[in-house]
Amino acid sequence: MALKESGEMYLETIYVLSLTSSAVRSIDVADYMGFSKPSVSRAISLLKSEGLVKIDKDGYLKLTEAGQILSKRIYERHTVLSHLLTLLGVSEKVASEDACRIEHYISDETFEAIKRHMERYEKK
Repeated sequence: MALKESGEMYLETIYVLSLTSSAVRSIDVADYMGFSKPSVSRAISLLKSEGLVKIDKDGYLKLTEAGQILSKRIYERHTVLSHLLTLLGVSEKVASEDACRIEHYISDETFEAIKRHMERYEKK
């Protein structure tokens, strides 16, 4: 499944919001991302059609198993890359913004190599 960058950003946002709240709504996603409600509704519909998100009878968003796996992968990339960039001396704000851009394009091979390097670095 090849989601576009924007779809990955929505999934990651739902995941991040679900870490602090068991009830995530489209309006929460819109507020968090700074997007309009219609834009979020359209994106959620696409994620739903891809089988990544479910909407319950009360309008709450839940990640499907596939959505959970993909969103955790995206979030891990974001956190590892942000951490790496801050270790290199980049400010937290810029590191997070850059990690957000990089996480969608970096290959699995390169990301795994970065992770292995970070694990060795952190043990020292």
